[in-house]
Amino acid sequence: MTPEIAGIHHVTAIAGDPQQNVDFYAGTLGLRLVKLTVNFDDPGTYHLYYGDGLGRPGTIMTFFPWPGAPRGTIGLGQVGVTAFSVPRDSLDFWHRRLDTGGVATRGPTRRFDEQVLEFDDPDGLPLELVAGGGLARPGWENGPVKAEHAIRGFHSVALVERAPRDASARTTQLLTESMRCRLIAEQDDRLRYAMGDGEPGALVDVLLAAVPRGQTAAGTVHHVAWRTPDDANQAAWRERIGAAGLDVTPVRDRQYFRSVYFREPGGVLFEIATDLPGFATDESPEHLGERLRLPPWLEPKRETIERALPPLRTPGRTGRQA
Repeated sequence: MTPEIAGIHHVTAIAGDPQQNVDFYAGTLGLRLVKLTVNFDDPGTYHLYYGDGLGRPGTIMTFFPWPGAPRGTIGLGQVGVTAFSVPRDSLDFWHRRLDTGGVATRGPTRRFDEQVLEFDDPDGLPLELVAGGGLARPGWENGPVKAEHAIRGFHSVALVERAPRDASARTTQLLTESMRCRLIAEQDDRLRYAMGDGEPGALVDVLLAAVPRGQTAAGTVHHVAWRTPDDANQAAWRERIGAAGLDVTPVRDRQYFRSVYFREPGGVLFEIATDLPGFATDESPEHLGERLRLPPWLEPKRETIERALPPLRTPGRTGRQA
């Protein structure tokens, strides 16, 4: 029997200016830039990976930054919100930090049994910090934010699906029957599903909305990836998703994990990614994200690729912590 999907592996979004993206995620939010590489399908573009100190699955936010990219619009068929976990008593700290950084916040507000602080990144991507839970995952000790307040990986993602509930029945059927998620809570037009242990990082919300279909561009999520431990389990999941009548891609080697992709019935692009081999496969844990890494098939083109990429100042391992 195929093990349950453990939760979110990573979320990949589209950004505009890469330096602005690094300054916000590695600076303001205090995540570690764990891998500096390129979009393997478009090597003239960076692919930036942020996460905890070791780049563990469940903490990884990634971006394709295209300078000058137009702003997208969020609607049906998209991830509407990406939420991170922070310690229970840290929202006041984050409210002050974001305010000092010129980031407008909304809340905190109460949702289910949690406190939620909402804000947008520089490209307009909706984000949330959710207080409580996820504390078994350590904060990055050497980051610009002290570990006691540091982001602890993902809390959840929210899928924007067509209202009323009957109109999104195929999506909820995929979640519950094929992906083995459990409906654990409802509030207004939000349905919360849990996978794996049901802790933060293994939650997916469905937002039922009467809105137009979204337009993917800067400030929107490109896809959300779910965790599976290894190649054998991924192959079993690929077969299972195909049996549900969805088109699944062949396995694609992403160097730090292997991936298959499919669109859920509402249109959100899903990925199932392996936990292995991880981000320390081509550089040591102490030096993650410090220089441009290329897969073997692109290494002969390094000089050309480096000329095409805009200069990027990457943060070193911490100075003063907040």
